[in-house]
Amino acid sequence: MKNSSSWTLLSNHGHVLVCIANDPHMRLRDVAAQVGITERAVQRIILDLEQAEMLRREREGRRNRYRINAQQPLRHALEQQHTVGELVEAVSGCKLK
Repeated sequence: MKNSSSWTLLSNHGHVLVCIANDPHMRLRDVAAQVGITERAVQRIILDLEQAEMLRREREGRRNRYRINAQQPLRHALEQQHTVGELVEAVSGCKLK
């Protein structure tokens, strides 16, 4: 039997979304530390999520605030009937607007 700690059900993209749902003002270095990836990897994931219209970045002073597009459908054909908001709410418990 394989060691169950060698993989996770969600991708790093999903982990980043959960972190942002929990704290929309979270710094990229803090997201990286929680997910267990580099800050550069988080930057690439944020860009992917923005391009997929799942996330929007807004400047607030010197910091960024991230807004999750809860209405955006999931990308894979198996899950397209569900939204980003449904996934994030199910996994994080955070109620998105």
